[in-house]
Amino acid sequence: MNGPIRLLPNRAIIGMVHLAPLPGSPAAQRPLSRIIQAACEDARLLADAGFDALIVENFGDAPFRAATVDPHTVAAMTMVVRAVMAAVSLPVGVNVLRNDALAAVAIATVCGAAFVRVNVHTGVYAADQGLIEGRADDTLRYRRRLAGGAGTDPIAPMPAVFADVHVKHAMPLAAQPIAQAAAETAYRGRADGLIVSGVATGKPTDPTDLAAVRAAVPDRPIYVGSGATPETVAELLVAADGVIVGTAIKQGGVTTAPVDSARAAALVKAARR
Repeated sequence: MNGPIRLLPNRAIIGMVHLAPLPGSPAAQRPLSRIIQAACEDARLLADAGFDALIVENFGDAPFRAATVDPHTVAAMTMVVRAVMAAVSLPVGVNVLRNDALAAVAIATVCGAAFVRVNVHTGVYAADQGLIEGRADDTLRYRRRLAGGAGTDPIAPMPAVFADVHVKHAMPLAAQPIAQAAAETAYRGRADGLIVSGVATGKPTDPTDLAAVRAAVPDRPIYVGSGATPETVAELLVAADGVIVGTAIKQGGVTTAPVDSARAAALVKAARR
C-alpha cells in the first residue's frame, strides 16, 4: 500500500480499546474470556457513541518489551481482535506494545483488521524499554509477503500502517526536527498515515508539531495520538484528519478504566460541532 489513502473518513474519531493485562504479563489477573468480554463491551459503547474506528492495544501488559512479544500474547490478541470485529462493524486497528509491528501485521492480516499502529517505524528512540529501533523494512516486506507479494495467495487485504512521529514516552536518539522525522517516516518508511502525540498518554498534542508535520507531509492522513478532550477536539480536527482518544473517554478519566458512555458521547458531540 503506497501513497495517500483514505481508509477512514475525514475528521475520524478513533477510540482506544485498552486491554487488561493479558495472560503471561506481570499484572495478569483475569482469564482471557473476561478480557475479551470487557473489550467487546468497550467496543460496543464506542460504536454506539458514534466513533468511526477502534484500536485494540495491549495497554495492560506493562512493563513492555522493546520489540518481540511472546507467542501467547499474539495468540491472545488475535482472539480479542476477532471478537471485537464480530461485536462491531467499525474499522479496527491493532497496536502490539511496545513495538512488535510484525505481530500487529500478522494479527491484522489474519483477522482482516483495517490498519496497524507502529510506535517506532523508522529511526531509533530511547524509552523506558531501552532503545527501540524502527523496522520499516521488515514490517512492509512481511505485510507484502502475507498479501501474496511472492506469488502466493493473499491471506487478506494488506492493513494500512499508521506510524507515530516522535512517539510519546520516548525521545529520538539523535536530535531531529519533527518535520524531518515525519518526512522520512512517510516517504522513506512508506507509512500510510502518521500519528502525532504529546509527551505521554493523555497529554496534549502540540499544535505546532501538527502544523510542522502537515507542512512536511501534505499527502498522508495525520492523526492526533493523545490529549484530545471535548474542549480541544474540534480545534484539533481543523489541523488533523482525525483523533485517537483513550483517557478522555474512560470512567473518571483513568486510562485503564472501562469506557464511560457519557464521556464518549460528549466527545463525539464536541467533535461534530
